[in-house]
Amino acid sequence: MAEKQLYDFKKGGKHPYHILKPSPLPLYGSIAAFLLAIGAVLYMHDVSILGIHVGLKGVVLGFASLLFVMFLWWRDVIDEAVVEKAHTPIVKIGLRYGMSLFIASEVMFFFAFFWAFFNASMFPTDAIGGVWPPASIEAIKAFDLPLLMTMILLLSGCTVTWAHHAILDGRQEEAVKALTVTVLLGVVFTLFQGFEYFHASFGFTENVYSSAFYMATGFHGFHVLVGTIFLFVCLIRTKKGHFTAKDHFGFEAAAWYWHFVDIVWLFLFCAIYWWGNA
Repeated sequence: MAEKQLYDFKKGGKHPYHILKPSPLPLYGSIAAFLLAIGAVLYMHDVSILGIHVGLKGVVLGFASLLFVMFLWWRDVIDEAVVEKAHTPIVKIGLRYGMSLFIASEVMFFFAFFWAFFNASMFPTDAIGGVWPPASIEAIKAFDLPLLMTMILLLSGCTVTWAHHAILDGRQEEAVKALTVTVLLGVVFTLFQGFEYFHASFGFTENVYSSAFYMATGFHGFHVLVGTIFLFVCLIRTKKGHFTAKDHFGFEAAAWYWHFVDIVWLFLFCAIYWWGNA
């Protein structure tokens, strides 16, 4: 049936592809991203316009605009899936490829941070005393708070898998419980990371160790925050009955992303907290 439909659209009939309606959101998203970039540049260069100090105002405006556009865009995507039933099997294949490629690009993103860290740690320069970690750094012990954070993320990986199996078996209430626990674990992890940063004895710009540490763990923390929001949206959608055993890719995408976040943290824990502090 699907193969016949592939050719029907030439005659004006139905076809399995999703033709998007005209939308101003791509334009609005570009404007919001431009505002964020300009605001960040003005903030980093401490620029004043007409005697008014810009500060973080431009960054906040651009970021808020971008979040608003993202909210509208994802609302439309959910509406297309649930109300319009526009996500046909062929469309879902495209969504799966898109999410897979996105995660692959994120892998390369973190690969750059690991490369920088291993290059600096395996070949410490005279500028930092020829040792790793630098003598001025009081490294965070791997088997204190970082180990607890690792256990929290691993447990959240188990609960999101629990939610997945509950959806596959049609156990809606159980899926809601599992997703609630997962979201709470994500929030707790973020709070612990904030606590760790607040009590760290070194700042971001002290040396290559501190820069590599905060860039790698900080961007991972941002991904945890994004993943937590992603799963929270899935929790709301699960309560509304959007997911069924045969149609739940929105949740699957969030679960893939969350498992990716878990795996990256395991590498961070072993490389930066444990091996890098030895």
